[in-house]
Amino acid sequence: ELFSPSQKYQLLVYHADSLFHDKEYRNAVSKYTMALQQKKALSKTSKVRPSTGNAASAPQSQCLPSEIEVKYKMAECYTMLKQDKDAIAILDGIPSRQRTPKINMMLANLYKKAGQERSSVTSYKEVLRQCPLALDAILGLLSLSVKGAEVASMTINIIQSIPNLDWLSVWIKAYAFVHTGDNTRAINTICSLEKKSLLRDNVDLLGSLADLYFRAGDNKNSILKFEQAQMLDPYLIKGMDVYGYLLAREGRLEDVENLGCRLFNISDQHAEPWVVSGCHSFYSKRYSRALYLGAKAIQLNSNSVQALLLKGAALRNMGRVQEAIIHFREAIRLAPCRLDCYEGLIECYLASNSIREAMVMANNVYKTLGANAQTLTLLATVCLEDPVTQEKAKTLLDKALTQRPDYIKAVVKKAELLSREQKYDDGIALLRNALANQSDCVLHRILGDFLVAVNEYQEAMDQYSIALSLDPNDQKSLEGMQKMEKEESPTDATQEEDVDDMEGSGEEGDLEGSDSEAAQWADQEQWFGMQ
Repeated sequence: ELFSPSQKYQLLVYHADSLFHDKEYRNAVSKYTMALQQKKALSKTSKVRPSTGNAASAPQSQCLPSEIEVKYKMAECYTMLKQDKDAIAILDGIPSRQRTPKINMMLANLYKKAGQERSSVTSYKEVLRQCPLALDAILGLLSLSVKGAEVASMTINIIQSIPNLDWLSVWIKAYAFVHTGDNTRAINTICSLEKKSLLRDNVDLLGSLADLYFRAGDNKNSILKFEQAQMLDPYLIKGMDVYGYLLAREGRLEDVENLGCRLFNISDQHAEPWVVSGCHSFYSKRYSRALYLGAKAIQLNSNSVQALLLKGAALRNMGRVQEAIIHFREAIRLAPCRLDCYEGLIECYLASNSIREAMVMANNVYKTLGANAQTLTLLATVCLEDPVTQEKAKTLLDKALTQRPDYIKAVVKKAELLSREQKYDDGIALLRNALANQSDCVLHRILGDFLVAVNEYQEAMDQYSIALSLDPNDQKSLEGMQKMEKEESPTDATQEEDVDDMEGSGEEGDLEGSDSEAAQWADQEQWFGMQ
């Protein structure tokens, strides 16, 4: 009662701000609403009372928190509560002329998430009109299929008026290629940018380059660029989920565990640390735990493609294929140019014997992303499942290997085809050629299998050893080696088998125990569900 109406308004806003920082978002919204009602009443009384000419009242009214700022904070609360419709409604209520760049930016992102592409484009363009160097707005427009030339035209005046900004037009061109799925040209353009003295050792560019190499299937260069970026910025989080996934695929589980611990020390409020830990669990065959960690990552960032892929893969391996399909579809919606999203969905279709759906999807990917080694191999993978299309698979794999003789997935599938046809000598030649310039656990293991088929036991043993040195957890290499040892010494093998059985049962018990424990956590979580 002691405070004036304007002071009451200020106090309500300060109280709401405090609640916002304490993450009490519903309570904050309530107080912001009360503040806006107080401001409305204040506006009415100031209109009714004529100005008394009091000089003190003018500065006081100027110091009052902005009504537009209060509405922006309310929208922030709604986004934190995942009530995007309410956030859009509150920001839509602000007249266009009064919208600041950050309001237009938030509206653009919310419209994009809601699938309202035209409104999103309009809002991003408004941001660029006010702030021509807003790089996030540029990326937003490119992600919504606005032509690179059109976006560049909106920044041309500022580029010409400020010195040393000539790199920006090349940067826009590079990310235009990224968002159209032209990975090769995107890589070449970013590499040319990286050579410029102004952008040399730029962490953001290195991260983008690493991601592009990953999309292009060049895992070796991807890991190299991620390591470079990490050395330049030890606190880097962005892109580390993909880096962790690549390390896990290579069997470097100790490195993955260390990366996860380091990221958790930086921040546990981002999806990336949870995804990295989930990848460690997934490749340790602890699928329930991987599922829990993937769900936690999605809870923190519903747009995390890597988290959706992790959870989808865990669900698929647990036999919950229909749930997995939902997650892979959402990943495709968020990243339509990423092949691994389509690969996950196609694997689900094949796991449920839906070969027709898998073929339709593979053909769509082939047409959409173009005929490159990756799309050709993906289509061939589906063709291999149907005896009628075996010859087509062979032609597609030959085309893929002509384009990229070192593409591991194509080599593996071609070897699988040659194994079916019992053309072991051709397979050995193919694998030796592929291993001439790279070392890969799966290729060494398959070469070992082929050498066993042609009775080259000693060299097969060497190949299994190399495979296990690259990935000590590779079960198939271990099985191949043990099988050969049993054949060499039948009596010893019988004894070893008994010991192995005893040890194996113990390990399995531990594994199941850890899974059931994780499953208990998982049951308590509110998992991702499509709306």
